[in-house]
Amino acid sequence: MEKIWLKNYQAGVPAEIDVNAYKSVAEVFEKSVAKFADRPAFANMDKIITYRELDKLTRDFGAYLQNKLGLKKGDRVAVMMPNLLQYPIAVFGILRAGLTVVNVNPLYTPRELEHQLKDSGAETIVILENFAITLQDVLKNTPVKNVITTQIGDMLGFPKSLIVNMVVKHVKKMVPSWSIHNTVKFNDTLTQGSRLKLNPVQIGHDDIAFLQYTGGTTGVSKGAMLTNRNIVANMMQAHAWLKPMVREGQEIIITALPLYHIFSLTANCMVFTELGGLNILITNPRDIPAFVKELQKYPVTCMTGVNTLFNALINNPDFGKIDFSTWKLALGGGMAVQRAVAEKWKQVTGVPLIEAYGLTETSPAACINPMDLKEYNGAIGLPVPSTECTVRDEAGNEVPMGEPGELWVRGPQVMKGYWQRPDESAKVLKEGGWLATGDMAIVTPDGFFKLVDRKKDMILVSGFNVYPNEIEDVVAMHAGVLEVACIGIPDDKSGEVVKVYVVKKDQALTEKEVIEHCKKNLTGYKVPKYVEFRAELPKTNVGKILRRALRDEELAKTKTPA
Repeated sequence: MEKIWLKNYQAGVPAEIDVNAYKSVAEVFEKSVAKFADRPAFANMDKIITYRELDKLTRDFGAYLQNKLGLKKGDRVAVMMPNLLQYPIAVFGILRAGLTVVNVNPLYTPRELEHQLKDSGAETIVILENFAITLQDVLKNTPVKNVITTQIGDMLGFPKSLIVNMVVKHVKKMVPSWSIHNTVKFNDTLTQGSRLKLNPVQIGHDDIAFLQYTGGTTGVSKGAMLTNRNIVANMMQAHAWLKPMVREGQEIIITALPLYHIFSLTANCMVFTELGGLNILITNPRDIPAFVKELQKYPVTCMTGVNTLFNALINNPDFGKIDFSTWKLALGGGMAVQRAVAEKWKQVTGVPLIEAYGLTETSPAACINPMDLKEYNGAIGLPVPSTECTVRDEAGNEVPMGEPGELWVRGPQVMKGYWQRPDESAKVLKEGGWLATGDMAIVTPDGFFKLVDRKKDMILVSGFNVYPNEIEDVVAMHAGVLEVACIGIPDDKSGEVVKVYVVKKDQALTEKEVIEHCKKNLTGYKVPKYVEFRAELPKTNVGKILRRALRDEELAKTKTPA
């Protein structure tokens, strides 16, 4: 049978990258800070730091970790903060010191934080004071010995830093009272580190750069071991793919997704630092009016995001007033991009919304649509350089072209495995270096891959497979719908039936109208049997809709006695 896996063939992009060009992420970083020394690197709350300043600050932080805390190659350092200037300083400082970054979601509950700190074995944490109360609750149960705290305004310079910190703490009361002994202030680590030497560390491809924890949707959260080879490869793969469109040292990218998330971490922080771009860090993208005002300040060229973020922007009345003449690239990932959102985005901005695909275990980019794509095509794109993709059945055999199966990926960006979980690693890492993604996909005759859904989200209606992405895409096309989520719920007759949760754009929208709209666009067994209207949908901190939370709600209902 003809092989289904295909290598990239986007025009102007090499089929392969030379991952051996760099030994480590730190080496790529050090080349960039030298090459683009006087260019702006990161901006947040109107404060900009250059690559030269970033070089010094990361050197100072790394020197502090090595000399004052005595951290040795491979030690894990947790970082728990939103998008602030402190984030790239801490992360690149950790990597330059030969250590491993453990990204932590700042909105974790004490239980989730305790698990991640214990599982990773991190003895050091850099944390925003706003979340110190969470750490205080579990600190005694974790291996953490060193706590470095920071405040939102710490890198903004005098007097703005004092004003911002005072307002955050005393006016907005965003910092719950906490008490942890022997903490060190982030700015003090930089001061002390400036008087110390950053000792060179031999870092190789197999050394772990990031322990990047998955969301834990199928149980306990697991740490994907992303090596220096994985991250360097993905930076080079993304750079090669973007090269026809981007110019080194001249791009301005909006970084609204949190940097602790793998998509933003690699696509924004890593790739655009390597490109000498300026990352505009958005600390709170959920405040859409403030976000739009920030967008108006810069001649933006690129932006990454998830479908819900793009949707929220195009539904803000002031977003359309922005000057989009400099915009050239909008990249959607993390969840399926919906046709209705992509078409409205193009209509408002004049820029296509390009869909990409990846996951934590692939560092993350595996497939991206061509950069010269003019219109939404419903596909996740083509494999990036040095990457192979295939679609397999339950037995691991390739399926015929056009038939759905599980997407498998092979390439230098595929993780080493899950931290201290060989059993879990064996479930997804297959013979020959393949990663079984858990995503259902088809491949088209022209080589594009299309996701049909997450394997675990698939709904089985009377023996027919129903994919929530398709249902959500159709419902989102209705002019009265703002957001939608779809799940399957148990049914005595058909096993499962389709239920959709809708946030209204038009308050007059009725259940009957939604169902009638679906009947015009979907075959009978795919039409929702139930429509529930909500003021909002449950989401992750990245803005990804949590179908799992909705399924759990439905499950709880069935267990609750009448």
